[in-house]
Amino acid sequence: MNHFQKYLAEEFAEDYQEGLISRREALRLIGSVTGSLVTAGTILAACVPAPAPDTGQDASVPPAMTAGPTLTSQQPATGGSRPTQPAVNVSENDPDVRAGEVTFTGADGQDLLGYLARPQGEGPFAVVLVCHENRGLTEHIRDVTRRLAKAGYAALAVDLLSRLGGSAAHDAGDVPGLLGNIDPEQFVRDFLSGWNYLKAQDFAQAERVGMVGFCFGGGVTWLVATRMPELRAAVPFYGPHPPLDDVANIQAAVLAVYGGLDARITGGAAEIEAAMQSHHKIFEKIIYPDADHAFHNDTGPRYNPQAAQDAWRRTLEWFDLYLA
Repeated sequence: MNHFQKYLAEEFAEDYQEGLISRREALRLIGSVTGSLVTAGTILAACVPAPAPDTGQDASVPPAMTAGPTLTSQQPATGGSRPTQPAVNVSENDPDVRAGEVTFTGADGQDLLGYLARPQGEGPFAVVLVCHENRGLTEHIRDVTRRLAKAGYAALAVDLLSRLGGSAAHDAGDVPGLLGNIDPEQFVRDFLSGWNYLKAQDFAQAERVGMVGFCFGGGVTWLVATRMPELRAAVPFYGPHPPLDDVANIQAAVLAVYGGLDARITGGAAEIEAAMQSHHKIFEKIIYPDADHAFHNDTGPRYNPQAAQDAWRRTLEWFDLYLA
């Protein structure tokens, strides 16, 4: 299995352990990524679903944060210039935002699909590339893209299933397996194509470019950072870090966001931090102690509003600092 296939298989096994999906669904999802139900069965053999906690509350509602985030850095914090209540759930009809589907040309000449959102006005605006989770370019990711436009950026979410008709052409449960069988280097090429598309737009100041991604998309954000020296800032949310040998290639200032309950991903935070520091890269990490994997997704079962709100504020501050 490659880097992303391993990540996806482990994620579905974890979802099964936590009771979020059935064993049948876990087998199907892992099998779609690995190409083998036998391998899927072997992976699940060591997994035992955790019993549902008897809290007297709706199990879908995560606990509130009881402490502030763990923050380590090579640079001081930005000083809280952003409001503590950042805009969320920005409507596609928001008068301050222009948003819609776009098509642009990939490096191989194929049409690629994306969702573009930008502020009203002529600009030019700094650019943020957005990478979706393993369920593809969903309405949630469109909303995140509009949130960036509301904050003053020209934001482009690239649909990494473009060559297969786009995310909307498939059942949500089939998308992870399809993504897991795409060469990860194609993800990089598609985001570079998206950036090149923005270079040709008068409203975009494309040399001021950042990137944000979530879960699977956090891993893609890390990967793009190792391949795109022009990237100035990156914010991977709980994504698998890249091979440590590739860290020397990173030129972007990286803010890595983690959930303290997400042991599978957060367990690698110290390792990537040490590698970034050893290569004298600009790096900060935030760990929200009571937040789990995918805590930023307000349409998912692990959504943690306190952590999500603070992480989004810090994301915007990071882009303000390094894309200004």
